[in-house]
Amino acid sequence: MPVPPVKSLDRDILRLAVPALGALVAEPLFLLTDTALVGHLGEVPLAALGIASAVVQTVIGLLIFLAYATTPAVARRLGAGDRTGAIRAGIDGLWLALGLGVVVVLLGLVFARPVVGLFTGATDVAADAVTYLTVSLAGLPAMLLVIAATGLLRGLQDTRTPLVVAVAGFAANAGLNALFIYGFGWGIAGSAAGTVVAQWAMAAVYIVIAVRAARASGALLRPGLDGVGSAAASGAWLLLRTASLRAAILATVAVAATLGTASLGAFQIALTLFTTLAFILDALAIAGQALIGHGLGAGDTERVMLVTRRLVRWGLASGVVLGAAVALVAGLGLLGPVFTSSPEVQAALRVTALAMAVGIPLAGYVFVLDGVLIGAGDSRYLALSGLVNVAIYAPLLVLVLLFAPGGGDDAALVWLWAAFGYGYLGARALTLGLRARSGRWIVAGASAAEPA
Repeated sequence: MPVPPVKSLDRDILRLAVPALGALVAEPLFLLTDTALVGHLGEVPLAALGIASAVVQTVIGLLIFLAYATTPAVARRLGAGDRTGAIRAGIDGLWLALGLGVVVVLLGLVFARPVVGLFTGATDVAADAVTYLTVSLAGLPAMLLVIAATGLLRGLQDTRTPLVVAVAGFAANAGLNALFIYGFGWGIAGSAAGTVVAQWAMAAVYIVIAVRAARASGALLRPGLDGVGSAAASGAWLLLRTASLRAAILATVAVAATLGTASLGAFQIALTLFTTLAFILDALAIAGQALIGHGLGAGDTERVMLVTRRLVRWGLASGVVLGAAVALVAGLGLLGPVFTSSPEVQAALRVTALAMAVGIPLAGYVFVLDGVLIGAGDSRYLALSGLVNVAIYAPLLVLVLLFAPGGGDDAALVWLWAAFGYGYLGARALTLGLRARSGRWIVAGASAAEPA
């Protein structure tokens, strides 16, 4: 097949990445809206929201594989010219999401109170947290359906529709929460109820889109055991991959907590900033998932390699720009006052942000290659290499604990970020880079079977 010009590939990348970025940014606004509205109810409801939302976000974060497993499966079949099979793969992903949603709800009803008890012993805070979490459970199946449907549309090379749905969902969530919390006087339960209604409205829109697409292509709507089983198998590996990422972050925060209150506060702000910057890089990864899967399905390995090279350049270039911006803002002392009035935290944040800025190009490289391999269906390698990365990272954290145990030392915080931003991400860059160079992940065809 003729290799497309670079400008054409860049347009394809941006066509998918820019709307994906908008949708990624819209999603955290749900939590920000809840926080802003509940914050005016008092300290107890706000603390309860922090606990309950942490639990919900952890569940959703672990189950994000519903999108990551569906996207390459759909994209491959679409690239192979089998639109009916592509829609069918997406429908199977939706059934898997619904089944997992029911399981999560049942588990949540049983374990909501014990889980909340792990975070707080305050009776009033625990009661509000259980209330929010219990009501929120009603919306979790809808949220998982939204995640899977987003993967379906990404696989169909459509990231604009998820953006529209996300923005509309955010607007509905904000309005409903205000009505239920203050108009109906439901308090923190109203915040959860408003989000539940918004989530099911979004899910309903996606279900209508999926049903119409299935009818237009002749795809069956009932669940296929083989398709659901294949999505579950791929999803299990991606779940392990995500769990390793979460474990690395939680371990890093745990070490930061030993460095003192100011250091922990500065690290939390830096990690939040890094997560925000990651949205931009994740948008490129999402474009990679869709384009790589489509290219492999079409058997166009030359295009796949060219897309990979362009994505790597985009990731590095974006990382350089973002890193320079963070370094400039932090160097001028403008970053700290935005987040805190504590001089100690501001000082610690400044040096930490400068250390972070140096490693952001590395993060760009890691994120786009992660997206490339997800798009290739290389989930088993991603899971196993994720365990290797954590094993490499753990000794670095131990060294930080041994040689930087005290609080109030900005150098200790810099070393901790260096361990995470250069050590852990460096390990991921090594394992991902070696896999990308090997070419063993390039398996053409409509099937998303695991590469060797």
